[in-house]
Amino acid sequence: MLELEFNNSEEQITYFADVILPLPVPRLFTYRIPFEHNENIAVGSRVIVEFGKNKVLTAIVSKLHQNPPTEYQAKYILELMDSNPIVTEEQLKLFNWISDYYLCHIGEVVNVAIPSGLKISSESKIQLHPSAEIDEIIFDLSEQLLIEYLKKEETIAQSEVQHIIGKKNIYPLVKSLVNKGAILIYQEVKEKYVPKRLKKVRLQNQHTIDKALELLFAELSSKPKQLNVLLRYLQNVPLLEDPSRNEQGLLKSVLMEGDISTSSFNTLKKTGVFEEFEVIVNRFEDLPASQEHEIVFSASQENARNQILEQFEEKDIVLLHGLTGSGKTEVYIDLIQQVIDSGSQALYLLPEIALTTQIVSRLKKVFGDKMGVYHSKFSDNERVDIWKGVHSGHFSLVVGVRSSIFLPFKDLGLIIVDEEHDSSYKQVDPAPRYNARDTAMVLGKTHKAKVLLGSATPSIETYHHAINGTFGFVQLLERFAHATLPDIHPVKPNYATVENASSFNIQLCDALKAALENNEQAIIFQNRRGYSPFITCNECNHVPQCSNCAVSLTYHQYSKDLRCHYCGYTQGVPTNCSSCGSTNLRNVGLGTERIEDELSQLFPEARIQRMDLDTTRKKHSYQQIIDAFSNGQTDILVGTQMLSKGMDFGGVSLVGIVDTDRMMFFPDFRSHERAFQLLMQVSGRAGRREKKGHVFIQTNTPDHPIIETVKKGDYYQFFKREIVEREQFHYPPFVRIIKITTKHISSETCDRAAHRLAKILINKFGQHRIIGPQEPVISKIRNQFLMNIQIKLERKGIDLKKAKDMLQEIVDHVKTLSDYKGTTIIIDVDPV
Repeated sequence: MLELEFNNSEEQITYFADVILPLPVPRLFTYRIPFEHNENIAVGSRVIVEFGKNKVLTAIVSKLHQNPPTEYQAKYILELMDSNPIVTEEQLKLFNWISDYYLCHIGEVVNVAIPSGLKISSESKIQLHPSAEIDEIIFDLSEQLLIEYLKKEETIAQSEVQHIIGKKNIYPLVKSLVNKGAILIYQEVKEKYVPKRLKKVRLQNQHTIDKALELLFAELSSKPKQLNVLLRYLQNVPLLEDPSRNEQGLLKSVLMEGDISTSSFNTLKKTGVFEEFEVIVNRFEDLPASQEHEIVFSASQENARNQILEQFEEKDIVLLHGLTGSGKTEVYIDLIQQVIDSGSQALYLLPEIALTTQIVSRLKKVFGDKMGVYHSKFSDNERVDIWKGVHSGHFSLVVGVRSSIFLPFKDLGLIIVDEEHDSSYKQVDPAPRYNARDTAMVLGKTHKAKVLLGSATPSIETYHHAINGTFGFVQLLERFAHATLPDIHPVKPNYATVENASSFNIQLCDALKAALENNEQAIIFQNRRGYSPFITCNECNHVPQCSNCAVSLTYHQYSKDLRCHYCGYTQGVPTNCSSCGSTNLRNVGLGTERIEDELSQLFPEARIQRMDLDTTRKKHSYQQIIDAFSNGQTDILVGTQMLSKGMDFGGVSLVGIVDTDRMMFFPDFRSHERAFQLLMQVSGRAGRREKKGHVFIQTNTPDHPIIETVKKGDYYQFFKREIVEREQFHYPPFVRIIKITTKHISSETCDRAAHRLAKILINKFGQHRIIGPQEPVISKIRNQFLMNIQIKLERKGIDLKKAKDMLQEIVDHVKTLSDYKGTTIIIDVDPV
């Protein structure tokens, strides 16, 4: 922590703070520190500042000094929120690196990194004007009603006014009272974080001494309901055994269980027998204490663990390439335990909440209350509790998704990035558009921590760095407990001839039937939610389109609407074609809803569940679906790519993949890599115990090279073919890619801005490094037209920092040109 040196003389010195505002502004701003905060303020502290005329913000102190700004008058810091900094120096270094590398403003990084619960909120308050002569002002009826209320309450939130006067539009009334000099409006600033409080009950002290309790029993002998309340309390808090337990009290919810009379309890409160009080508790105190956990390694697991430790002697980053079901998680647990035993902290990154929920239950048994969990389904207050727990050192291990890299680790010793290939590690929108896997490597360097990347299907870039010696490299190519890899069956879509159920190959249907008869479970994978991708007219082929985006509307049968998956626009399902009026409409293609529906018709006795974005919006939805499947309460689980991510379901003997071709032939240089990874990962869910699993891949191209490598489970063969094409056509890992997107409500302005930008980029970087401008596959989103430009920068022989600075200058210049006013230009470094 940086500290100021203070002059001990009577003269007070004026100090200034450069602060990071949580806004997309390209600089820090300097504020004057009030004298009373001189000795307490520190780098990393939160301060409340006024920005502009009306904004009150939570800022982070980045630098302390004695130099006033020359171009503006420094405002005073309004309030210091922390006696000790909540942001560490290591975090500030990371925030600055993200800002520089991903070409975004540091305020955008801070806005994403700091939990909302640690930022202040401001609310407009109303009070009577202290110098107003209220009795001499003429008010109408509504005004008089509000004035009388303020006389009693002194101050109210502006949001309460409409309830007081019974009108929705309150602003004319408020404005009138301000103009009459009757009221003042001001901003009350408060912290968002609210600690968790529990209501408890305890006996008043006079009833816990000498024979007071016996007298109380005698007094209540004729009042059985009140006596029942007292007995319930004493059953849970036996004072005679341990009088101090009365101070801890009893949870009110426990006391009031069963047949306890609420009115009797309230009477005992009024008569001074009981008192209620509140205690602040940790939201995660229900985590069990850690238990003894003996890890029994197979020979291959032990060998892999030992190789990782050996590689860490020379390398800071190691890739563990382990087959699905090879037992990577047990290796991770052993390494984490070693780090915690040494007194350091560990971070275990996972790509999706769905995977987090399953693995947490395994880790709880080992690490108990030393472990914190961090992801977006948690409330603001829960995330603040984790933040504070990490900062204080209470949590030795954090399991979380990409935002976990922003936590204030004190002594980080190990970072594990599981499923490192997964595109979910990349933040797409809004800025900062960072990749948590790559950022984790920088975080590791900042803390001098080791980084372990794990995957059954590593990204091409990671595997390339591993076999070239940039990273350490360890393989675990044997399934745990001698479980065999599943048999892969590529099948053409010769669909089953069942009425209203035509999405499944006949062989897949037979395999599903056999699995159900044998009390085995199955997974059906389709990476598209909804019932069908679109509805079309059989007469004129018209397809309903989103009014805001250049995409067709997806039909959702359960919600009975057509929906855009980009902007959220919805409309009712049409009964006739809006173009020709025909009622001859049909569904085209299939999504997870339709698959679930057809499976219900094919196998009416089967218990079927669906796991996609639509069914997992609630906080505990993932856990409930996964638990039901793990416990054998679900026979067939239908889902999107969240099913592919490292989940261990012992009863699954069959996996069906119904729409492979769309993945393989998507127009993107990574499409083959993504298809291979998804097929391998989904296939890995089958046959994880003694029984051999089966995977049916529906495709019109069963002889495609990707299908062949999936059948053999041969990642290296796939890598060899893919790396040749990447080098030949200049794609990562041989170059770095920066994507630039222009956006505007006018198609013409968007196009002209993109071409002007491309012309300057070609002049500065050379024609051979620039691709585009060109329309993306989806050329309009949320009423904004899009054009893309790609810059390819060789990994050797180029000053990357200089190139990025030049790019930023060019983008800033084009933004200032009046011809392209209103154009948004987005820079995405290392897009996925």
